[in-house]
Amino acid sequence: MVWFKRVKPSIRTTDRRDVPEGLWSKCEDCGAMLHRRQLEENLNTCNECGHHFRISPYRYFSILFDNEEFSEFDDCLRAADPLTFVDTKRYPDRVHDTIEKSGKTEACRNAFGKSAGADLVISAMDFGFIGGSMGSVVGEKISRAADKAIELNAPLIVISQSGGARMMEGAFSLMQMAKTAARLTRLGENRLPFISLMTDPTMGGISASFAMLGDLNISEPKALIGFAGPRVIRDTIKRDLPEGFQRAEFLQEHGFVDMIVHRKELKQRLAKTLAMMRVEG
Repeated sequence: MVWFKRVKPSIRTTDRRDVPEGLWSKCEDCGAMLHRRQLEENLNTCNECGHHFRISPYRYFSILFDNEEFSEFDDCLRAADPLTFVDTKRYPDRVHDTIEKSGKTEACRNAFGKSAGADLVISAMDFGFIGGSMGSVVGEKISRAADKAIELNAPLIVISQSGGARMMEGAFSLMQMAKTAARLTRLGENRLPFISLMTDPTMGGISASFAMLGDLNISEPKALIGFAGPRVIRDTIKRDLPEGFQRAEFLQEHGFVDMIVHRKELKQRLAKTLAMMRVEG
């Protein structure tokens, strides 16, 4: 039996607009829902809890260089396959697939330009390319960034964002630890500042080499920084780890990080610091 008849037609849904994908992002720390435009205006940080999302080298360049103007260099370098490495796929195939899917060419990009009116060279790593792992190309790019800084008589900033050395290149990737450290020594010989900016994550051979060798070691808030991961350490020593272990705040308290800077304040703090470190003549 029909108890009633609909007087008006049912609600029309043909004009309903779907919400575009990627319009909202969820904060990994506090769970807040953030609109994409709002997130970009806050330099990809959560306005509720201050969580710093991972960003690409180009985003760092746009934040730090004046008027978002910069010149990229040494972009033509590509990974070789010295060990003819194969796991689930051949190493060259993995690199090719990553380039095709992400549009990124390597785990590091170099650029120079003006920041607060002064020359600056930046070498920034990218976790989006094979976990930001350091292979021969990354080591070479950081080394060339140091050379460019000497050529321009400018400070160098290296922005670390990596899981460590690239296993597909074996000992060749480990050699980059010594190579980059040696090349950065030349900056000191030329009385040029080297600032290391550690972001989430800075792990493995990166933290064991150039990331901790800065004249000033800076970190973004709550960045994971260490050599082995917390789980590996806990399983090895069979003890619970202190709260906040391997986070930037813990490392600052124990003297491994000089300062923690919010991304919104990064350019101003760097300009002020580099002005104090600048050597005339």
